[in-house]
Amino acid sequence: MKRSLHPLTMWIWALLLITAVVLADSAWVALSSVAVATVLVKVRSDGSPWGRSYWIALRIGAVILVIRAVVGVLIGVPIPGKTLFTVPIIDLPSWMPGIRLGGAVTLERLSSSLHEGLIIATVIALFGAATSLTSPHKVLRTLPFFIYEIGITLVIATSLFPQLAQSARRIRLAQQLRGHEKVSWRGLALPLLEESLSRSLQLAASMDSRGFGVSRKRSRYRPEKWHMSDSAVVAITFVVSSALVLS
Repeated sequence: MKRSLHPLTMWIWALLLITAVVLADSAWVALSSVAVATVLVKVRSDGSPWGRSYWIALRIGAVILVIRAVVGVLIGVPIPGKTLFTVPIIDLPSWMPGIRLGGAVTLERLSSSLHEGLIIATVIALFGAATSLTSPHKVLRTLPFFIYEIGITLVIATSLFPQLAQSARRIRLAQQLRGHEKVSWRGLALPLLEESLSRSLQLAASMDSRGFGVSRKRSRYRPEKWHMSDSAVVAITFVVSSALVLS
């Protein structure tokens, strides 16, 4: 059985690694962080709906990496170096000096664009890893009251997309089992909307039955405790992050 950590431990771990990635500004540090996050998600994932957040974040990061590379090739400030290929130049207004659309694409220009895109993609992936490894409901229980209501609104909003993806996958599988080889978007949208509305009503009834918003005094049925293992994870991550930044 996996030893459960404090809900804030993995978020502190992710923030320390993100700080190291940004300050070190190294592609090797970024790739190493993604590799560590991938292993952790593989080992500690429990199959929950938010457990797929990391893989979604990886896809988003890959798209951002490609977009940043394309933008760096087509638009930007000329960087001298070894020319790889040339893109036709489009004239820009005189009030945009120093920026060109097209022109010679150098190795330095392409590598700089890929480097920046990799850093951004790594930051997104680490946030996705923290989301995958920590239940948002447990994170809410650790928040102070003055940000609890804001936090619960954000958690409900951000958990909508994983729930929609899970519902769509379940509805598509059910229709395929009924003999529908190709499931149209129209046949998927109506059951998905009906299930989303039903889930919203159940959530509202559940919050009302628990007296949400009746009193500003928080009660904790199952308080989250900070253990030595949490301190060890944070300490090791802090030491490694500091070493990466100072090296």
